[in-house]
Amino acid sequence: MLLGTWNLENLYRPGGPFGPKDKAAYESKLAALAAVITALDPALLGVQEVGEPEALRDLAGMLDGDWHTVLSEHPDGRGIRVGFLSRTRPRVLADTNAFPAALRAVQEDDSGAGVSAAGRGFLAVETETDSGALRVAVAHLKSKLLSYPGNRFFPHDEGERARYGAYALYRRAAEATTLRALADVLLDGDGRERDVAVLGDLNDEVQAATTQILLGPPGSEIGTAGYDRPDKGDAARLWDVAPLIPAEQRYSRVNSGRRELIDHILVSHRLVRRVTQAGTGVPGDGALRLPSVGVDPAERRGAAGSDHAPVWIRVGQQDRT
Repeated sequence: MLLGTWNLENLYRPGGPFGPKDKAAYESKLAALAAVITALDPALLGVQEVGEPEALRDLAGMLDGDWHTVLSEHPDGRGIRVGFLSRTRPRVLADTNAFPAALRAVQEDDSGAGVSAAGRGFLAVETETDSGALRVAVAHLKSKLLSYPGNRFFPHDEGERARYGAYALYRRAAEATTLRALADVLLDGDGRERDVAVLGDLNDEVQAATTQILLGPPGSEIGTAGYDRPDKGDAARLWDVAPLIPAEQRYSRVNSGRRELIDHILVSHRLVRRVTQAGTGVPGDGALRLPSVGVDPAERRGAAGSDHAPVWIRVGQQDRT
């Protein structure tokens, strides 16, 4: 079974302010996305930046076989949201954007206004596999690409840049905390016996503090001495599969010429032991061919494909250890 995540980059039907300007560009984008998904052949694919439900259905209609789509009902201000493409009909377990009750609102701009909900919802589903029930949550955390009042992508001065960088970090940390709370519900204190995955565009790399929030009890990451030493924390832990991705493929976006792995798959104790392979892009395709993005996301309006590579894992039925 292949399980994956992919930011589809502004998947809108043509004619609106954010998507392709015409039908030809839209069809080119859909064809490029469909070709990659067909090559991946996932059982379940978490997706981000779906601007219109109809656009995801258009994409599913270009794929062979029967596909089911489900989307969060909590889009951001541009209408983008997370969701799933699935071979089997998933059951929605949760669709939420509210911060945990104990977490206070965080400042989001110079006005001092606080927000107590994530910019985009977190969607969790359950589906049946040959190994039993699989619970998966998909997320798209606050971006590191900063925007400023008046729809600007450039600050008036370095003070403004620093402040808005801090606001974005506050938001992403709070959103990661909210996602971890959802993971706790899905694990239900029993990650040794439950197949659980948390995936999506986390908008930061493996060692970032916001990404690390999601792991739970520390000390057993893949590649560390604690990985093969079971302990009580295994019931609540999530493992980031990034170390299993070949080093030359360990990135999912190119930002101003720099390779970054900002899309992640994290899995429970029962599931991590059955991961047989992990990668980015299309399996067996070699080097990734990704455009380099800058500070203005509008520059790629209507571009075919996506500026992200999919991240994926193959999961077997038996513990590989």
